[in-house]
Amino acid sequence: MDWQTDTMIRAAQWAQIGQHDTYDLTVIGGGATGLGVALDAALRGFTVLLLESHDFGGGTSSRSTKLLHGGVRYLAQGNFALVHEALAERSAVMHIAPHLAQPLPFVMPSYQWWQTPFYGAGLKLYDLLAGKSGLGATQWLSRGEVQQALPGIRALDLHGGLKYWDGQFDDARLALALAKTAQRAGAVVLNYVEPKEIKAQRSSHDQSKQFQISLEDSLGHEQATVVTRALVNASGVWVDHVRQMANGSDSVNKHRPIVSASQGVHLVVDRSFMPANHALLIPKTQDGRVLFVVPWMGALILGTTDTPRHDLPREPDAFASEIEFILQEASKVLSRPVGRNDIQSMWVGLRPLVAPAHGDASTKSLSREHTIITDDNGLVTVTGGKWTTYRVMAEQTLAACFKAGVLAAREGESTKSHLLVGGTGTQTPSRPIYDPPGPHLYGSEIDGVLQCPGAQNHLGLGLTEAMVRYAARAEFAYTVEDVLARRWRALFINASCAKKMASAVASILHEETGLDPALGQFEELCTHYLP
Repeated sequence: MDWQTDTMIRAAQWAQIGQHDTYDLTVIGGGATGLGVALDAALRGFTVLLLESHDFGGGTSSRSTKLLHGGVRYLAQGNFALVHEALAERSAVMHIAPHLAQPLPFVMPSYQWWQTPFYGAGLKLYDLLAGKSGLGATQWLSRGEVQQALPGIRALDLHGGLKYWDGQFDDARLALALAKTAQRAGAVVLNYVEPKEIKAQRSSHDQSKQFQISLEDSLGHEQATVVTRALVNASGVWVDHVRQMANGSDSVNKHRPIVSASQGVHLVVDRSFMPANHALLIPKTQDGRVLFVVPWMGALILGTTDTPRHDLPREPDAFASEIEFILQEASKVLSRPVGRNDIQSMWVGLRPLVAPAHGDASTKSLSREHTIITDDNGLVTVTGGKWTTYRVMAEQTLAACFKAGVLAAREGESTKSHLLVGGTGTQTPSRPIYDPPGPHLYGSEIDGVLQCPGAQNHLGLGLTEAMVRYAARAEFAYTVEDVLARRWRALFINASCAKKMASAVASILHEETGLDPALGQFEELCTHYLP
C-alpha cells in the first residue's frame, strides 16, 4: 500500500473541503452525536461536511465511564421509556462494533439484608424492559458467589448480592470508527478545523435558507469558506457558543442557554485492587450517587461524580473533594483501602445536561435525555443524551432537519445494521475490552496496521511503532495527544507511562506528518491526569 507522507497527509485532508460548492449538511462537533449525524446523513446520500475544532471525541465523548447501559438508576426515576430505548440501542452498538463494544457482567453487593430483594425487583424489571435485547438474566448470588465474582471486595457484613448484565466499550475508538465509517460513506470529516464565523443567508438560486461558514485549519493555518443548506450544532457543552455565533450578536438576549454542564471525575487504579472480570455497582453512596468499579483495558476505573461546572475548559481538573469522595466510597467496598498514591490516571468529562428553565443549580436533578432545538434561521442544535443512544439522537436530529425544511426527507441504509469500520459482523470478539489493550481493538483493520513498519518495536502498554504510523496515515492523528489519549488509551490507563512513551511517539508522528506533534503540550497534559 502506498501511503502519503509528510504534510501531504494534512493537505489532502484539507483539500477535500472543495469537493462541493454547496453541502447539503454541515455538522459542527465531532463527538458521538455529531459523528452519528454525519454517518446517518451520508448513508442517505446527502453531501456532508463534519467539522471538529479539536480531535474526534476529544471532549466529553472520550471521557465517559466506558459503559453502554440502559441506566439502572433511571428506573428509580420511573423513566421506563428512556431505559427501554437505551437497552435496545445498547444491543445495536454491540452489533455494529463488536470489537469495541461488548457485554459485561455487573455485581451489586448487599450489605443490608433488604438490599437483595429490593434491588433485585428493579433489576428484574430491567431485564423485562430489555426484552430480546437482553444480555443475560439477573441472578441472586450468595455471599461466597459475590466474593468469587469480585475478588478484593470487603467481606465484612456482606450478605450476598445480584448479578446483572450491561455493556462496556472504548469510547474514543468508537468515535474514530464512526468518523472513518462516515468518510467511507462519502462524508468529508475534518478534525482541527474551527468555524470562525457563521452567516445565515438566502440562496441566490431559489431564496432557500443556507449558511456560509468561515473556517480555519488550526494545524496548517489555512482558511476556507463553505456554504451549506443545513447546519447541525452538535458541539456538546459548547452548543450555546455556536448557537450565538450562528444567530448574530443579539442572540444572547434572544436565547437563554440550553446547557448546564456537570463534570464527572474518574480515577484509575491497578487491577490488583479487584482482579475481576465483573464490574461492581454500589447503587447509593453516602450522598445518593452511584459508584462504579469497572475493569477496563487491564486497569480499574472508579467513578463517578456529578458536580456543576459553570466554566467550560477543554481540560477540566477534578476538584479535591471529588477525588476524596471517590477514594472514600471505593475504600468502603474494597478490602484494600485506595489512596491518592494509588491513582494511575484520572480524567474529567463535562456532561451537556439540558438546562432548567428557572436556574436550578443541581445537576443530579437535570435531564439526561437529549433535546433538539430549531432556530428561526434553520440552525438545528442537539445536546444532552448519552453515548448509548447516539444513533437515535442522530436519526431524530435529521428528522428535525426534514421538519424544518432545510433538508428534503430521504431514506437510506439504516445505521442500526451498517457495520462500523473494523466490525466483522460476528458477536464473538477475539478479546474482551477489559483485557489490556492490544491488536484486537482494530478488528478487521489489523492488516492495515501490520503493513506499516515497526510492528515489532514496542513502545509500552501494547503500543507499537506500526500502530503510531497507522494512526497518522489512516486515523486522522497529528499530535502525541491524539495517539496516546484516544487512538491508544495510554493516558487514560497510566499517565506516567504515557509521558515516558511520548517522545518516541512524537518522533514517529513528525516523520509521518511533517507537523509539530505538540510533545511539550502533551507532557504538561500528563500532569493534569495525576493528583
